[in-house]
Formats: sequence, structure tokens, C-alpha cells
Amino acid sequence: MVRLLMKMSIKKQQKKLRGIKKMIRMASSRDAYGDKLIELGYKIPNLIVMDADLSSSTKTIKFKSEFPDRHFNLGVAESNLMLFAAGASLTNKIVFVSSFAMFATGRAWEMIRNTIAHDRLNVKIVASHSGVAVGEDGYSHQATEDIAIIRAIPEMKVFSPADAFEVQKIIEYIAYKPGPFYVRLSRENSPLFLDTYDDYEFQEGKFFQLSDGNDATIFSTGTVTYFALEAVEELKKIGINVRLFNASSIKPIDKDSIIKSARETGCILTVEDHNIIGGLGSAVSEVVSENCPVLVKRLGIPDVFGTSGKPKELFKLFGLTTDNIIENIKYLIKNKK
Repeated sequence: MVRLLMKMSIKKQQKKLRGIKKMIRMASSRDAYGDKLIELGYKIPNLIVMDADLSSSTKTIKFKSEFPDRHFNLGVAESNLMLFAAGASLTNKIVFVSSFAMFATGRAWEMIRNTIAHDRLNVKIVASHSGVAVGEDGYSHQATEDIAIIRAIPEMKVFSPADAFEVQKIIEYIAYKPGPFYVRLSRENSPLFLDTYDDYEFQEGKFFQLSDGNDATIFSTGTVTYFALEAVEELKKIGINVRLFNASSIKPIDKDSIIKSARETGCILTVEDHNIIGGLGSAVSEVVSENCPVLVKRLGIPDVFGTSGKPKELFKLFGLTTDNIIENIKYLIKNKK
């Protein structure tokens, strides 16, 4: 009896240890943004930050606490926010502008297009609360069209980081790079994983390769990239080797990686917390159709509005899960020519 109890105890300990090994480190992209702003604030005296009465949510409040005279709250007036940012940039200021993605891009699109982008002003639009990951706030706050509408504006560059580590790399990059940028952040904590890759480097116009394989290719952007990474690991166990790229630079896009992967793997899956129309899937399809037509499946929000719910529930509703990515890869491999 004693030996049996000891065996049971050992099994419980082993199970607990396995659970610890599987623990995922979580971090907030918007918190990472706020922290990086403080660091840059000390390095760059002419850097200023503007917000639309949402500094607590976008985390620019962190910058305000350190540099109160360099943080400006324009109130619930996103169009004015963009125009003030444009004007400030003409006085040799590096301007970071933040609000929720829905409001920053939706309400102020004309000002971004006609002033900031057209005149190539040094304004960095960093928007939080993108995609259905916003959760319970519902469709009115879930920006699932922002990549599409900003990507369509000439001169605008669009980045969508996969985790908090990449957020800081991208924010540092655009702080020193002249011109207008749009960076898409999420609301919820998400897995932190890119810092485990020794060769990681953010490059404008380049995707970072997370895994290699010739059976299929996945291009993923944003925090759902972790689900794609999980799917790739599971597929390896059954002998399916998938090439996976973190497609954080949506515009400019990495044409070379897309064309090479299309030729070598014969099928592509795109994954994004965004409408499948106009987002990463569309951008990849444009390159593929013009250069090396192969079977492409776009996984994202299927041209519908979001709804209220917990992020995990919404990811499941719209098929942004590890299991669904696996099933889509199997389908593509089965049906590719």
C-alpha cells in the first residue's frame, strides 16, 4: 500500500513538472509599447506622444508619468489628433499617436491619407485593441478592417508584431526611421516567444522564418502567430513539415519569401486576426497570383462583423485555433497540384 501511494505521488509530481514545462510566458503588447516609449523618451528629446483620451488603455500614460510636458491628450477627437500630430511633426518633432485601432484608422482615415501620408510626415500611428482579440467590447471596438484601409494608402507602412518582444523592436525601429507608420497592437496578454530565437531580427519588408519544411507554408501575422507555431509543432509529430513565417511587415511585404515558398511548397495558408479581405491574406494572394499561382487559403475573419465574447471563445468561433490551422494545412496538402 505504501509503495502504491509512493508511485501515485511520483506520478503526480511528474505530471506537475510537465505542466510547469508547458507554461507559456504571457505579456501585453500595449504594455511593451508604453515601456519602450519611456526608454525612447530619455534617448530622443524631440519625441512627443499624443493620445485621444485613452492613455490608460493604450499605455501611453506611462510616458506621461515620466514626461508630462511631452504628452498631449487631444480628447475624443481622433481627426483633430491626427492633424495636431501632423502639425507637430513639421516642427521637427517625432510624434507617436495612439488610440484604439477602430478609432485611429476609422474616424481619422481622411486626415491620415490627405495630410500625414501624402506629405510623408514623421508621424507614427500605434493603435491598440485590434481584431476580435478585443473581446467583450464587441464589434464596435473590434477593428478587423484596419490593415486593409491603411495598407491601401500610398506611403503608409504597416507592421503587425507577433508578441511584446517584437513590439519593442518595431517601436525602436520606427522611432529612428523618418516617415509615417502604422503599428497594430492587441489588447490582451499573449504568448511571448520571439525572444527565444537567437537569430531574430526585425527587418522592414522581410518576414522572419520560424520553421522550415516543404509540405506547405504558413504566413501569419499578429499574436495568432503563436497558434500557427503550435500547429507546426503538432504537424511535425505526424511527419508533416511546414514552413512558417512571422509576417509582421505587411507593407512593404516580403515578396521574395512568398514567391520562393510558393514554388517550393506548392500551397500557402495565411493566418490573421483581421478580415480575410484586404489583410495579410489578400496581400500574399496578390503576390502569388502575379508571380507563382498556387493554392492559397486565407484564415481570418470571414467578411463578417465580430461579436462580444472572451478572446479565446472568439478565436474558436472564427477558426483561429491551433486545431483549425492543422486541419487547413492537411486540406491544402491533399488538394495542392
